[in-house]
Amino acid sequence: MHKKLINPPDLFNSLQYGFSQAVETTGTRQLFLSGQVGVDHREITVPGGMREQTAQSVDNIARALAAAGGDLSHVVMLRIYIRAGADSHDEQMAIADVLTEKFAATAPASSWIIVSGLSLPEWLIEIEAQAVLP
Repeated sequence: MHKKLINPPDLFNSLQYGFSQAVETTGTRQLFLSGQVGVDHREITVPGGMREQTAQSVDNIARALAAAGGDLSHVVMLRIYIRAGADSHDEQMAIADVLTEKFAATAPASSWIIVSGLSLPEWLIEIEAQAVLP
């Protein structure tokens, strides 16, 4: 699989928020991951706030990818659902901090969507991922 990040200089610098403007791939093995939330393997919501739930969501994505023979570098698209009320600038920067840490040099494309709620009231974020595997 080949992955090319596309970040034209005439668009804003999305890399500072942990995502690319576009991602071009070659390869045919695609993996579509269900939305992941900030819960551990026992379905217990992690303590803390947006940063902790975002990190757990991405860690869950990494575990699902590993089970399919992949890793976070294979992610090409994220859809991030943020619960309304948890969508302040500080909360969004917490998300960006986790994404820049977890996806360092392989920033996927992404969409950030504010939603009225998620399946449980304590959940602040849900992240879907799409990957292209070798």
